[in-house]
Amino acid sequence: MNWDDVRVFLAVARGESLSRAAPVLKMDVATVSRRIARLEESIGGTLFVKSPSGYAMTELGSRIFERAVGAEDVLSQAFDEGQFQASGLRGQIRIGAPDGCANFLLPQVCARIREENPELEMQILALPRVVNLSKREADIAITVSPPQAGRLLVQKITDYHLHLAMRSDEDVPKSKEDLRARTIVGYIPDMIFDSELDYLGELGTGAVQMASNSVAVQLQMLRQGGIGFVHDFALPFAPELVRTLTNAVSLKRSFYLVRHASDRRSERMRQIAGLLQREIRSEVESLEALVP
Repeated sequence: MNWDDVRVFLAVARGESLSRAAPVLKMDVATVSRRIARLEESIGGTLFVKSPSGYAMTELGSRIFERAVGAEDVLSQAFDEGQFQASGLRGQIRIGAPDGCANFLLPQVCARIREENPELEMQILALPRVVNLSKREADIAITVSPPQAGRLLVQKITDYHLHLAMRSDEDVPKSKEDLRARTIVGYIPDMIFDSELDYLGELGTGAVQMASNSVAVQLQMLRQGGIGFVHDFALPFAPELVRTLTNAVSLKRSFYLVRHASDRRSERMRQIAGLLQREIRSEVESLEALVP
């Protein structure tokens, strides 16, 4: 068995589909299928069973997956040594983040990090759910609550704030009771993937008349009218919106940086994590300071 076969196996296991694994491997679906069949023949066992949702690992496949991930971590650390030099960081890094952070913070943060490290290739994965690091969806995840399970390194980055916001040309509510007659903008209730994002319990209004699973879409909705929670760091990007009822309603949340426990021994990943922490903290402080 060679490492290229293991690489194909890991891609299918993580994507749970030949079609999702193919572009990652830069192969066509037929080639991926043949490679998996050849691998199964060489080890004398079945690695996957096809289900309505895709390819699910067998018990044998799951056992091999755990060992293959360990081998991948060791190889990754070896390659990291070649991607960390005194002259700067190199190679690719993918950061998974909730879309508020991905839209309004990470573009500026990544641009500044690349100014110092021009050979570093940075990718931002914006998802309305928790990024799965064990499936290598990303190298580093930014989350709004610290994960409670898994072999992970978790570091708090910074606190951030949210307030109710609305168009400046609309009538200002005098109290939270006035909100019952307003159009409320917020998350789709059954698609809130983290309890830290369930903001509307603070209002006691219940119903959400305009909803999206995306923070960026919610911001665009508020530009059309209504009232809803907005990150203070996002308000400079929507100058027609103003905060309201700040004395009555104010939320504080936190960002956490999460990475694989195996990255503890990687100087490259330690450096990248440190840069992300520093720059995200600085960007939140700078943007929040712009809000009147």
